Amino acid sequence: MTSPTIGSEALRGLLLSRIRDVPDYPKPGVLFKDITPLLADPEAFTALTDALAGLARERGATKVVGLEARGFILAAPVAVRAGIGFIPVRKAGKLPGATLSQAYELEYGSAEIEIHAEDLAPGDRVLVIDDVLATGGTAEASLRLIRRSGAQVAGVAVLMELGFLPGRTRLEAELGGAPLDVLITV
Repeated sequence: MTSPTIGSEALRGLLLSRIRDVPDYPKPGVLFKDITPLLADPEAFTALTDALAGLARERGATKVVGLEARGFILAAPVAVRAGIGFIPVRKAGKLPGATLSQAYELEYGSAEIEIHAEDLAPGDRVLVIDDVLATGGTAEASLRLIRRSGAQVAGVAVLMELGFLPGRTRLEAELGGAPLDVLITV
């Protein structure tokens, strides 16, 4: 069976049909988009993996970065399928050894992410993968971290964009012309 491709209505419909709405989680008034049914469905998860792996090849990526934590689940099989390396971007203090870190501002406070210092090198082209683009802070910080390592940004790919939040706007300047690919906008 051939998997649907990025941008196709077949892929969008398949993925949307496997994302469950959970009202009032994690607090009243929030409609949480739960991707665990998608991950549990081999047809949908394979289609998502194939589409993102095709995108990684199209963008000339030599590595994919997965943002903690659900980005790990999506990016690792993409790296295997595309035949390229996978780099986890972790919250500060979670990686042993020498790391590069990047602080960023949240709506109320700040946070910090890290990668192993030796995982990215000049000449690498890196595709950032995550499940959701919301406010864009973690993705923006990951782009800065990639560039600080000497690598190039091949783009950002997300399963879902929460279009009512400012993530896309926040990322535009940091993308530096690299593409932002979104499979579903809600």
